[in-house]
Amino acid sequence: MILKIPNISHLLVNIINLTLQNNSLQRMKKSMTESFNTKNRFEIKHKGYISKISENAITVSLKGNINCEGCKAKAACGVSESNDKEIEVFETNQAFNLNESVQIILEKGLGLKAVFFAYVLPFILLIITLFVASNFLKEWVAGLLSLSMLIPYYLLLYFTKDSFQKMFKISILKNY
Repeated sequence: MILKIPNISHLLVNIINLTLQNNSLQRMKKSMTESFNTKNRFEIKHKGYISKISENAITVSLKGNINCEGCKAKAACGVSESNDKEIEVFETNQAFNLNESVQIILEKGLGLKAVFFAYVLPFILLIITLFVASNFLKEWVAGLLSLSMLIPYYLLLYFTKDSFQKMFKISILKNY
């Protein structure tokens, strides 16, 4: 199954939010019953329900996290800001019904990749461009040039979204 969202930055932000939400839930859990299962330590699971079914895609609406209400770090986390998270899953071999309860599963390492492509790499590009350009241009021109370098970066991400969709694979499982 492949995650397909029209906007690549939306895709990366959803994966980051799923990673952050899973990490905050793991810290809150006191029982370590699943920690001995090696497969579960490398997966992020999130409950949702089928909100839309089309010919080639299934849209899953993710349920809001009730644990965010009492969390002291909810202002910095960003997970609690929006309960509207929808993910489109393509190439599923299972049959699903509307409003059916499901689990979305993705690898934990994908969250770090999403953070890298959405935040770290553009920041590095911005800083390097600013330092190099400030040696040759006026300060305000260097600032504008460094900000304008983000336009081709995000255009490149947009045009290579097919390869990102192959990289960020998401599985969908029925809840029984």
